[in-house]
Amino acid sequence: MTEVDGLAALAGAARVSVTAEAVSRGEVSDSGVNVHGWVREHAPSLRQGGAGHVATMASAMTAGGAPWSTGAGPDPESPVGILAADVVTGRAGPALATAVLREVDRLAPRLRPEALPTVTKALMDLGVQWGPSVMRRLRPRLLAEHGLPGELDGLQERLASGALLSAPVVESGDLTEYRLLMTPEQSAVLEAAIGPLSAPAPDDATGQRDLRPAGQRRVEALTTVCRRSSARGAAGAGGDGAAASPAALHVTMSLTDLQERTGCAEVLGSVATGTLLAPATVRRVACDADLVPHVLGTAGEILDLGRTVRLFTRAQRRALWLRDRCCTYPGCGAPAGWTQAHHVVHWADGGASDLDNAALLCQRHHTLVHTRGLVADVLPAPDEHGRTVVWDLTPGSYDRHLTRLRARADDTDRRQRARRLLLDAFGDPRDDTRPHELPPDDPHRWSAA
Repeated sequence: MTEVDGLAALAGAARVSVTAEAVSRGEVSDSGVNVHGWVREHAPSLRQGGAGHVATMASAMTAGGAPWSTGAGPDPESPVGILAADVVTGRAGPALATAVLREVDRLAPRLRPEALPTVTKALMDLGVQWGPSVMRRLRPRLLAEHGLPGELDGLQERLASGALLSAPVVESGDLTEYRLLMTPEQSAVLEAAIGPLSAPAPDDATGQRDLRPAGQRRVEALTTVCRRSSARGAAGAGGDGAAASPAALHVTMSLTDLQERTGCAEVLGSVATGTLLAPATVRRVACDADLVPHVLGTAGEILDLGRTVRLFTRAQRRALWLRDRCCTYPGCGAPAGWTQAHHVVHWADGGASDLDNAALLCQRHHTLVHTRGLVADVLPAPDEHGRTVVWDLTPGSYDRHLTRLRARADDTDRRQRARRLLLDAFGDPRDDTRPHELPPDDPHRWSAA
């Protein structure tokens, strides 16, 4: 393969040399077509692509007008001369040389004149090793080392004015698309923030490798960073959660849909207004302070805005940080500052915002707990392993736990109804004014103890 690759490189070099000779001898002009057309006519395989690169390099190499075969080419220390030397020897292909030539032409007005040969060689060497797409990354360093005074500052200012984050566009009623352009500084900040969070992580329960595509991991990492920022902003504003932050996400959903996990929620109050969220998503996000649900009754009236009852207070969060220390999912050590307060019995199912119904979870495991339907037991004191939260990792354990809770609640309701019936019939035995007093010597007299 190496020999074949070398022959292909020499063939590409020969195409450029032959074309340059034809241009310098006037054969191309006599044919009545331009250089690009002449190359396509005499090298049919280049009609599939590449004819333009050959024509561009041949034209640049023969700008002096003398026949190429006489050796009267461009100045060896000029950008074109440096590129031509690499092309005719097969070290660089015409496509790479053309890309370097365009980049040099773009940079030349911003560089010190004596630096042009150095910059051209640096770009060509980098392109030979890594390809043309990498050359643009070298632009700031070249301007910093070889540019005219103030050129790098000017570049940064121009880049900053071109940075943008587009408004969301919903594709096919499903995924939302953004267009993002960033300066090198902004990109570095973003990558530093999401890089560690987007690394593949094996499943803690099964040990299975992370099958999420890189793009999905990066999006989830960016979402985690935004959640942390929103939480810090809310804390700095003195609020108890997202309702104190302008980054709060407001959604509206019927009580029936929320409890039965049907229908959907609709986003309110932002450029994403009208976006629909699945019930499972709302139930999961409702655990934390980045969502304010406007729960509607059957007639559309607002039943609960959620903030005062649903959210854990700042004091509770501090207590959870002290108690749990980190994400409570087995095997995870994400620090408390990276976690969310999760309702063990979901808020949507009537779970209280109390410490004995709370557990810290990082974003990844918060999603996993809701997806797999897991429940935890919050202990009054640490067990022998130092845990105050013990998770049941059996898929569906939450629904089974909820069924048991509801059965106990129904039994309690029945007992309370029976007690009320007895009280209505006979009165409270501790009440001396009860209307149904039995005779003092009656063996069935109630004890007031």
